Amino acid sequence: MAGYLLVPNEKVPETYNAGFSMYVAAWPLLQEYPGNRFQTGLFGTWMHAQYDEKPTRRLYSDIEGGLGWWRDTRFATETPKFIMGGVALNFMAWANGPGAGKGRDWDKPQGKYGVAQLSPWLLWPPDGLNLEQGTCGELFGYGYLPLPLTEAKSTTAGKNVPTGNNCWTLFLNTQNFKGPVAFFTPYFFSRVTVDDPNLAGVFLDTRPSGPNRALQMETQYVPGVLATDEQGQTYARIAPTSFPRRPQGDSAVVHQVTAYNKKALCDAVEAWFDGGSPAGGAIDPAGSVMHTFPGRGGATWRIYGPSTPREERVPIAWDAFAKPVAPDPITFGYRWDYDLVTKKDSEDGPLATLPEYYHLVKDDSGESKWVPVAAQDVPAETGLVEVSFSRPRERSPKPYITPDDPDSCWKKPGPVAGPFEAHPGDGSVVTYYWYRFADQPALLNADLTDQEREQLQERAEKLHRNWKKDRAYLPPPTMGKLAVIDPALIVTPPRGLEVGYVPIATRQAAAE
Repeated sequence: MAGYLLVPNEKVPETYNAGFSMYVAAWPLLQEYPGNRFQTGLFGTWMHAQYDEKPTRRLYSDIEGGLGWWRDTRFATETPKFIMGGVALNFMAWANGPGAGKGRDWDKPQGKYGVAQLSPWLLWPPDGLNLEQGTCGELFGYGYLPLPLTEAKSTTAGKNVPTGNNCWTLFLNTQNFKGPVAFFTPYFFSRVTVDDPNLAGVFLDTRPSGPNRALQMETQYVPGVLATDEQGQTYARIAPTSFPRRPQGDSAVVHQVTAYNKKALCDAVEAWFDGGSPAGGAIDPAGSVMHTFPGRGGATWRIYGPSTPREERVPIAWDAFAKPVAPDPITFGYRWDYDLVTKKDSEDGPLATLPEYYHLVKDDSGESKWVPVAAQDVPAETGLVEVSFSRPRERSPKPYITPDDPDSCWKKPGPVAGPFEAHPGDGSVVTYYWYRFADQPALLNADLTDQEREQLQERAEKLHRNWKKDRAYLPPPTMGKLAVIDPALIVTPPRGLEVGYVPIATRQAAAE
């Protein structure tokens, strides 16, 4: 089963082009993790550069990511993880977090140096940011705003092409961590312009963000089984798939999608860095506008076999059991038909579990669709009732290992304290060290001179002294309960390293 759940939201003025924030529900989509073919995000968005005119060539580059499970997730559980998901031109590289990007070949970084750690209180594992195990329906607040941490440059990697100073910074709002975490280095986006100067100034390092973004849930693979009975009728069974259920019986999955202009935060930080008084860090409501939901929505989920041509993939009759709703103007969710959807209360929390069994039929117009049926209505000879979607036995995941060459940027100038270990709930062990902020590997690979890195160091120290992890930054939600980041990833700087130093993961491996 694969496809999209579509979330229409009303447009806001194009002047709100300095980032966004939103709250999305985090929950265990599947009853059991079905192995590493499983790939799906939960609800998320795609933030592209804003243009005055539509480009005449393909310039796919954005910040996407979000909560979910991916084929390259190595330490997966039923609880989703979060990745940053920055994409360089046409997927030439991508960056998922500090030390995490396309592939694992450090000789071809392809984005693994694209994100710099900013917070001294949150450790980012290369496999993704863990939520507390058992999270079920709580709201994960996140967004990206441009901070002027660097200065715009007229040259890039020695070539006469510019790089902007938009440091798109991830802000979180959770129960146990609030504030900025990490940022995309401008060079991550502008690097491709060194070889193609005609592209200078068209990516997110320079351009503002388009405020009217797509909002969807993208599912690439949920396991299922197809079978045909003695009459030639085709049936399917899908791995148990659930949504979080509120006491009212419905699901609230997206809340308070907000777009910003530079008055929200960037202008105050820029004035601070220019010698003014410290910026408080909280978003100024005067620089924000919320998207509203009309209560409509669509679904393109389809069930199909591995060799089924795209044009022959048949949709699920989603509207037979799910109705998109807006419980209030700034919240989107679903109302379920509980004659077909099952209410379940587990140790993880309340869930609405979708129909598992489907029959391939033609509707009155002759169009094929998969309609939900009860287990007792599936012919026994199909064997679908006996199918198990339990977690398969898989090889022990390979560890993430950073370069150990004594001459590498990981060793010169290298860390100032460590090693330390963190034990998140996914069964891994994360080894990390403390680096001086400006000496972390990502910034040594960000096309910055020593002088530029020292200026960046000074600005990071200002943030560390003034912006703590327990104060308000993003506007709080008006409903629900905030999610919790895995407590093992909330760290305390060693004595003497409280300001100007950050934790950097160098290894993540299965616990022995």
